Amino acid sequence: MNITYKDTHDFSAKDLESLFLSVDWSSGHFPEKLQKAMQGFQTVYSAWDGDTLAGMVCAMDDGIMNAYVHYLLLRPEYQHIGIGKELMQRIHAHYKDYLRIVVIAYNKEIGFYERCGYEKSEVSTPMFITELWT
Repeated sequence: MNITYKDTHDFSAKDLESLFLSVDWSSGHFPEKLQKAMQGFQTVYSAWDGDTLAGMVCAMDDGIMNAYVHYLLLRPEYQHIGIGKELMQRIHAHYKDYLRIVVIAYNKEIGFYERCGYEKSEVSTPMFITELWT
């Protein structure tokens, strides 16, 4: 395994579909929309094992104060070996001068984000209107 990291917004629909469905995210059923979505993110880092898209992180920001990590996902066979942490470190370095970096974590992943330096809010709750089932 030889992981390389890229700063790109260009992905094939097939690569995105395969990555998102590998973790059972319903958005993987809309690969063309995912391709367009990647163009809208300010920051995208991806991890590659040869030609295989192993994982990615995507963030949006307001240009000076707040950044929101929208996607962090890794194929199951690439989890628990430091790739996710490396992707998050790249986000932290990119947004080092921002006042806030926000992530909404699924409950089963809170421990990972806490190890990356995030704290669970005691005063706020994420809320959604969504058509996606994951």
